[in-house]
Amino acid sequence: MLKLEFDRGTILVHGDRDQVEELALPSCTFDQRVARHRIPARYYREIITLLTTRGINYQDDARSYKKLDLSFQLDRAPFPYQQEAVDAWWQAGGRGVVVLPTGSGKTFVALMAAARVQRSTLVIVPTIDLMQQWYGVISSQFDTEVGLIGGGYYDIEPVTVSTYDSAYLHMERLGQLFGLIIFDECHHLPGPSYLMTADLSLAPYRLGLTATLEREDGAEHLLNNAIGETVYRQEIHSLSGEYLSGYETIKISVRLSPEEWADYQKARNTYRSFLDSQRISLSGRSGWVRFLSATSRSEDGRRAFTAYRTQKNIAQGSQAKLRVLERLMRQHRRDRMLIFTNDNETVYRISRQFLIPAITHQTKVKERKETLGAFNAGEYPFLVTSRVLNEGVDVPEANVAVVLSGSSTVREHVQRLGRILRRVEGKHAILYELVAERTGEEYASTRRRQHSAYRKTPARRD
Repeated sequence: MLKLEFDRGTILVHGDRDQVEELALPSCTFDQRVARHRIPARYYREIITLLTTRGINYQDDARSYKKLDLSFQLDRAPFPYQQEAVDAWWQAGGRGVVVLPTGSGKTFVALMAAARVQRSTLVIVPTIDLMQQWYGVISSQFDTEVGLIGGGYYDIEPVTVSTYDSAYLHMERLGQLFGLIIFDECHHLPGPSYLMTADLSLAPYRLGLTATLEREDGAEHLLNNAIGETVYRQEIHSLSGEYLSGYETIKISVRLSPEEWADYQKARNTYRSFLDSQRISLSGRSGWVRFLSATSRSEDGRRAFTAYRTQKNIAQGSQAKLRVLERLMRQHRRDRMLIFTNDNETVYRISRQFLIPAITHQTKVKERKETLGAFNAGEYPFLVTSRVLNEGVDVPEANVAVVLSGSSTVREHVQRLGRILRRVEGKHAILYELVAERTGEEYASTRRRQHSAYRKTPARRD
């Protein structure tokens, strides 16, 4: 009889060597060090299915997860699309990715999945803030102890929440303890390190959640093996009005002052001339890597990099944009406005000029929590930030967003729109995008507005 054992993120198969090799188990190799066959833990479900189908006797000492009795403490009926998402995931064998817009209740979908599986569950999230949010939601919905791994905690319970960083560090010891693993913001998973968290777990049930599946490097296809294929998807435009707040996006083109335009052209000519001299094209990541490498080898290169930063800073933080921002702040003084930039320098500049609170990656956890709480309570009508609030923060009262600058990625723009779409009775959300005319920002704006959420939206010139 075969015996299965969990060993540091793998399954050891004890038994006759010839018999095991005849089974052709997935990714099975013979480990000479222990004289046993070894298989990555993520194939556990396939191993059990194959042995059961062929009627082969085996002893399962690999899994250590428990059967739970999870039931909702609050009587809340799911929205139709949430029920459809869980049903589609269950019909796919309890594996797969669900793509839903920010603010549509992905967390509740995950809890519904956990209640259906009724097995020990591990939720993996990208940030400490999200870990704390999930802890609060699970504790309020299920009558069960909730563990935490990350941020100084290492407390394992039948339902546990971990950061991606901590899961990666500890999964060799955790991989057998959970029957369901939920990857929140699963577009983070395809990184070379994080992907190992999926390989080292034997969880037969897997759920990925995201509002922005597609990655710039195209690596989202790796989720098919790590979690499962996309089983359900809804876009922002299909849920807005009924389940998300109605919204509009407005692109405002601003013109640089003559002085700014002269400085912009001078810096851009220096930067572009260097690219031409080195025969470097910035299309694709390899071009950017070549540029960085070339700029470090000569004085001309260092001047070119400084010029690149200068022209970018001029476009992203022009005085014209700040004048438009001031006007929008007056126009929406009774609303709740989030202001997004691409860099911390501009965040602090706006914070000082307009005397409004700021949140960056440098903001301490306690201060960040207090600032967000005051914003949601209406004590602060405005809040300026860079990229740290793109995902993983709940600001339901926010109804206006102003994007002064950002990357060209579709994901970032959709995430920023999602921050203001949490449904509140009578709420109508507006996202303003400020773009410097005749600069590289126009190309970046075109790229990041390719998502269906931005089609047929108004534009105007300032």
